[in-house]
Amino acid sequence: MTKRKANMIKVNNMSSEGITALVLGATGEVGKSLVQELLKNAAFSRIIVVGRRKLDLEDEKVENRIVDFEKLDEHKEAFQDAQVGFCCLGTTRGKAGAKGFVRVDRDYVSQSAKFLKEGGCSHFHLISSQGANKNSTFLYTKTKGETEDLVKEVGFPRLSIYRPALLLCDREESRPLEKIAQIVVRGFDWRNKISIPTYTVANAMVANTLDSQATVKSEETKVEIFENNDILRLGID
Repeated sequence: MTKRKANMIKVNNMSSEGITALVLGATGEVGKSLVQELLKNAAFSRIIVVGRRKLDLEDEKVENRIVDFEKLDEHKEAFQDAQVGFCCLGTTRGKAGAKGFVRVDRDYVSQSAKFLKEGGCSHFHLISSQGANKNSTFLYTKTKGETEDLVKEVGFPRLSIYRPALLLCDREESRPLEKIAQIVVRGFDWRNKISIPTYTVANAMVANTLDSQATVKSEETKVEIFENNDILRLGID
């Protein structure tokens, strides 16, 4: 029996009702992989999907909660009842513009985290980025760093931050430059030093949730940060 399977059994024994998880960004590539992992894992009995539109998925374990992220104060109830929260929410500067990118990746995320904490969530998972740094001169890594700090301030009993490298996936939306980068990287990064499949990130988040032996690196702030290599170790059986 693998360590992960053993931990799943431990978690199942802890609660006959199973775990209620809430997912933000379920229509994105990591989010879609995550939902699939949660669906097939018996440790999770309920999956709350919060988003702007209903997830195109029919399953008795899934509950869709539609919100307007521009009016999140009016949707606090959508963030109730979850024991574990997963945030895969994000956009791009090319799609939303600089201000729109910051609005989604920083403001929506930090505000949602606040409401989740108020709603009783005890473990929050945040997808950030390799190189996240609030002092960075680059908008993307700067915004990710600012988001990490804002979520830390929320004060979750346990906060897990993931900093993946280039995400490898087959997106439905067109991102020409990213597609070219993925093709190049797939050719030589076979050890995933500068890239990582989206399903591996999803696997890592689920494994970390179920690992009853997991400990945070800072008892004071209750925060654990997983760099790309850490995510690979967690996400691969």
